[in-house]
Amino acid sequence: MADAHHLSNFTPNAAVGEFREGDTVRVAFKIQEGERTRTQTFQGVVIRKGGAGPAAAFTVRRIAFEIGIERTFPIHSPLIDSVSVTRYGRARRAKLYYLRGLSGRAARVKERRVAGLSAPGAPPAAPHAETPAGEHPTQPEATPVAS
Repeated sequence: MADAHHLSNFTPNAAVGEFREGDTVRVAFKIQEGERTRTQTFQGVVIRKGGAGPAAAFTVRRIAFEIGIERTFPIHSPLIDSVSVTRYGRARRAKLYYLRGLSGRAARVKERRVAGLSAPGAPPAAPHAETPAGEHPTQPEATPVAS
């Protein structure tokens, strides 16, 4: 028996990067209004990723004016301009449906530290210079004093 993704040819959307459940993402997608096409952004927490092949989708939840709004985006849609991660979240579940019942500070997801990346918006970290053996990196160099 053949699966549906074997019957259709689809090209993966290169604008969609790596992200996980719990991450805060900003999704820029195209909206057509009459003859015009514009880009609109939707920022929120990824509460689920599901599906495989051309049917893969993810759901983003945000709070606007004390009302929870969820929007589901197909991952491989040509209407998605970009998906950028603004905050890495640490989730211990694959589906974060429990966030629907929480509000305010209780609905936050803990931040996940990503090796090699600084927090979005933070200045880039300076590379560490190697110190010679036997020297402590916090000790200032000794300068001779003229007497």
